[in-house]
Order: sequence, then structure tokens, then C-alpha cells
Amino acid sequence: MDQGHILENIVYLELLRRGFRVFVGKAGSAEVDFVAQDYEGAVEYYQVAWSVREERVLKRELNSLDLIQDHNPKYLITMDQDPPVSYNGIRQKYALDWLLGKRER
Repeated sequence: MDQGHILENIVYLELLRRGFRVFVGKAGSAEVDFVAQDYEGAVEYYQVAWSVREERVLKRELNSLDLIQDHNPKYLITMDQDPPVSYNGIRQKYALDWLLGKRER
């Protein structure tokens, strides 16, 4: 069972529940899991991975978001229960905290 794809589906459904229009994006040849647009037109970008504790996986997941040149929010949603981290403005969030709407301190 591919837990990463299941987590992607959960994030997709939650974005829809929160009222976003959701698209798959492209940044160069890299795919962005979700481009979410709210009813006012604001955009957020999401990459979803079960875990990014392996350096190669982290680099792969961050690559497509790094290629995006605008200043809209960018999130990496994972099941890693590490303290919140930011990579060049890309905020990594623990999936359960994100689903529950918990704010960073």
C-alpha cells in the first residue's frame, strides 16, 4: 500500500472541504502536487510526502516548489512529527496538525 498517495488524497479532499479550487501544477518539468486557489483568487502550493527524512526525498519534494518564482505560500505536508521547519520559505507541516488547523507558534 502506498501511504504517500493515500496522504495526497486526504490533503486533496481537505483542500476541497476548505473551499479551495484544486489543480495539479507544473514548475518546469517538475510536478507540484496541488495548486489551491481560494474564492478571492489567492493561491497556495502544496507538496505531499509521507516522509522527507531521507535527504534525496526532501530535495525531490522541495525542487518543484523552489522553481516557483512568485511569493505565494508554499507548504510541504508530511507525516514527520518534527518541529515546524522552513526551507527557503517553504513551510513543512506535520499532516495531522495541518488537518486539525493547528497554528505554528
